[in-house]
Amino acid sequence: MAYLAKKISFMKISTNIIWNRGKEENFLNGQYKRTHQWIMEGGMILNASASPEIAPIPMSDPALIDPEEAFVSSVSSCHMLFFLSIAARKKLIIDSYQDTPIAIMGKNENGKMAVQPITLQPKVVFGAGKTLNEKTLNRIHQIAHANCFLANSINTKITIQ
Repeated sequence: MAYLAKKISFMKISTNIIWNRGKEENFLNGQYKRTHQWIMEGGMILNASASPEIAPIPMSDPALIDPEEAFVSSVSSCHMLFFLSIAARKKLIIDSYQDTPIAIMGKNENGKMAVQPITLQPKVVFGAGKTLNEKTLNRIHQIAHANCFLANSINTKITIQ
């Protein structure tokens, strides 16, 4: 059962990623900044960088979003949006939804570095003091997970606590 605002069978996704080498940076020796920009289709610009764990400061900027954080946040956001959609269709009012997803990056079964697993830790507050039993709440999370485009696009194990 799909819980989409509208049915889609195809959607083009496009962004623009821009990086430029500084004139004084020694590219061949790896002494170049990893800061760059993500420009979304709607015009939003996000300043991004490699994680300081991957490229040491000053080649990276810990204040900026890194691809691994964006990946984990995107999975959590996708799950949340489906959860909210399902709740709305079930006439369940949600006052707030907060998640603190956690992921581990390490070698996968092929010996390659990968983000795995991802643990979502959603905390949902229902309107009018309503609470759901654990079975119903878990079922909504299962449906959200099964419909999340990103969860369906990756091999990483995703757990919902």
